[in-house]
Amino acid sequence: MFTGFPVTALDFYEDLESDNSKSFWAAHKPVYDESVRAPMIALLDELEPEFGPGKVFRPHRDVRFSKDKAPYKTHQGGFVETTPGAGFYVQVDARGLFVAGGHYAHSPDRLARYRAAVDAELRGSQLVSVVAGLEAAGFDIGGEQLKTAPRGFGTDHPRIELLRHKSLTAGRLFTSPDWIDSPRTLTEVRDAWVAMRPLVDWFSDVLG
Repeated sequence: MFTGFPVTALDFYEDLESDNSKSFWAAHKPVYDESVRAPMIALLDELEPEFGPGKVFRPHRDVRFSKDKAPYKTHQGGFVETTPGAGFYVQVDARGLFVAGGHYAHSPDRLARYRAAVDAELRGSQLVSVVAGLEAAGFDIGGEQLKTAPRGFGTDHPRIELLRHKSLTAGRLFTSPDWIDSPRTLTEVRDAWVAMRPLVDWFSDVLG
């Protein structure tokens, strides 16, 4: 049963940011296993009946093509995929708890389908309404964007801001909440994911 993330989870990542080395990891791996990984698994297990099975991301970074050779991620993420590249996300790190939802990765085919849906009056208007509702509820809208209009669309398109997105997410950061080590964390994540469900469902309907 999920009872929260111990405060030692935040401390662990604060220390890891200062010493991202294999020796630090080896010395503190029991802290990671007990205070980070195990609670994340328990959290996703609790949410599975309502949102679907979740995945706990591996802690090691892929440094093959990166100039930054730090071996470990300074956060722990969990993801529930509803359609390829889209779903619900939760993360714990030194800052606290981050929750998000939306579409994270577009293939060329899916990006074309996304833009066609935004261009269509019915689907496009639905997405405008969903995004506006999330912004009004205090969520931050993010995602990779083009600086200009995508090819084939004019800058005067009524939904040009959405068309510029290559990925589209909504998220909220809870900075060092005093409830992170309690079962309330489950409630906060669930409530945020419920609020973001219209965005995730829109992508699942369009791209699924």
